[in-house]
Amino acid sequence: MSVFVNRTLNLKKIKLIGFDMDYTLVPYDTRAFEALTYRLALDRLVKSKKYPKVIKDLEFEFERAIVGLVIDRRNGFILQLNRYNKVKNSYFGTEQVDFKEQNRIYQNLAIDIREADFKSLDTSFAIANGVLFGQLVELKKQGIELPPYYRLDEDIVSVINELHQDDSLKSVIRKDFASYVIQEPEIALMLERFKEYGKKLMIITNSDYAYTRALLNYSLNPFFKNHSSWQDVFDIVITLADKPKFFELNNRFLSIDRKTGLMSNHDGPVLEGLFQGGSSRKFQDDTGFSGSEILYLGDHIYGDVVSIKKQCDWRTALVLGDLEGEMEGIRKGKDVQAEIDGLMAKKTGLEKEINRISTIRFEGGKYNKAKLDKLYREMDGLNSLISDCIGQYNTFFNPYWGEILRAGSEESRFAEQVEKYACIYMTRVSDLYRYSPRTYFRPDRRILPHERAALEE
Repeated sequence: MSVFVNRTLNLKKIKLIGFDMDYTLVPYDTRAFEALTYRLALDRLVKSKKYPKVIKDLEFEFERAIVGLVIDRRNGFILQLNRYNKVKNSYFGTEQVDFKEQNRIYQNLAIDIREADFKSLDTSFAIANGVLFGQLVELKKQGIELPPYYRLDEDIVSVINELHQDDSLKSVIRKDFASYVIQEPEIALMLERFKEYGKKLMIITNSDYAYTRALLNYSLNPFFKNHSSWQDVFDIVITLADKPKFFELNNRFLSIDRKTGLMSNHDGPVLEGLFQGGSSRKFQDDTGFSGSEILYLGDHIYGDVVSIKKQCDWRTALVLGDLEGEMEGIRKGKDVQAEIDGLMAKKTGLEKEINRISTIRFEGGKYNKAKLDKLYREMDGLNSLISDCIGQYNTFFNPYWGEILRAGSEESRFAEQVEKYACIYMTRVSDLYRYSPRTYFRPDRRILPHERAALEE
């Protein structure tokens, strides 16, 4: 796969390359990982939150949620927003909301995602959250006694966080890495290539050291050619970083002994070694690198990309694994899209002619009514064909939400964030292996609407 470019990025000028670990440096089988999270979360909701046991009869429906959706915790809706934060598609429970009802509730107003009523699903780790919320809202609609919507989401988030923090989830994965982790030999080779070109390498992960060590031993160590371990490749490894707070606050670093895993206070400069916690501010001051000399790759649009751009001005790269399937859908649907484009061009021509005749009519001039009626009939036929083609095109994507980077024909809110904050993006971190560490990434020149109009004249 290719690396996609939003703004210029010259790898020759990058001195330090940092990686998130989960879903970035180490790819997971998302369906398997989130199914496990889902099952454990259901158990925890029943045991610790006293939810009715009937919820354990639910089955995981992977496609019910995608990255970039927004949960309305006041009204119980799951929303898909366009780049202007307006609702384009929504579900209440497992039922799609009628357009009129959707418009009645949200009145075509821009959603302020900063309000406490709204929460975005910013990473593949949030899929189980979205699926569970929708299914529990559906049970609540059916009369099952469950908490209010706001509390539903809080409880789901709470138990999923507990599963990550108390080792309930990771202990299962450690026992069976092969079922959940995808090994990509090219990642290890890419890291060694970066080292050969003199780049310093870093990991900043929210996972603890014990899990980090076990996971990287499995996913990277077997594939190095010139190094025996990932610990020989990375200059700095920061665990339990608590992103995005790592980029926003000024917490202390703890030093980790690589043999024993024991931690101690760290008062000196952070230049190399294993650490826990800390802050980007001290790290950057100690290394002396400017923001433009650091490239960080992650999968969490806010925690790994947006917060960095707002707080540190490092160069950023987003790893969006779901994009691989979407690109396959785009390829399969390209003939249908071409047909839609052709029909839309005809529709535009019809509209111009209808508007021309209508203007004559309303200004009291003579017009051909039969011709106008014929044009309206043609318009109805075109609309029907376009609708059928759009339905056919949508079959190539998620059956409930369509594309991640589109909301209908417009870019999605998620796409707007990717474009605005990620210098480059890719389907998996190994895509960088296909490029030299001296590559100068340049975006294509964007054609603005007035430029396109001028070129088409």
